[in-house]
Amino acid sequence: MERGTTLILKLTLLVIALPVLALCVYGLPVIAMDPGDNYPASWVYLLVALGYTTAIPYFTALFQSFKLLSYIDKNIAFSDLSVKALKTIKYCAFTFSLLYVIALPLFYYIAENDDAPGVIVIGLVFAFTAFVVAVFAAVLQRLLKNAIDIKSENDLTV
Repeated sequence: MERGTTLILKLTLLVIALPVLALCVYGLPVIAMDPGDNYPASWVYLLVALGYTTAIPYFTALFQSFKLLSYIDKNIAFSDLSVKALKTIKYCAFTFSLLYVIALPLFYYIAENDDAPGVIVIGLVFAFTAFVVAVFAAVLQRLLKNAIDIKSENDLTV
């Protein structure tokens, strides 16, 4: 893969990270400071805690993706380091998905209080999307591991 292609992907990772970083730095503290009258403060704090808790696996997965692109740049994509990065991405995505599945009652409460059933769908979309990413990373991890095994067998026979 050309270096320009991985550079575009690295910039895309940065663009994906910036809105979530802005939400964590500016948006969530504003929500926590003024919970409003519609919801109990404890529910708002749970929502803010969910935002910060899911940011940890999100940024970890983005960092591992950046490392994976760096391995591709260095022509060591078929290495155990890449398998380890994909494994970490898989676990982060499963964690992200699990956190949103656990938080679905919170989304249900918000939807019932505001009479907006679309809020539940938002929680499901986050959970399902992260689950798809986790499954995709698991498949790539297995394929890469098999390719490395075949490559090492071929290196030993020659």
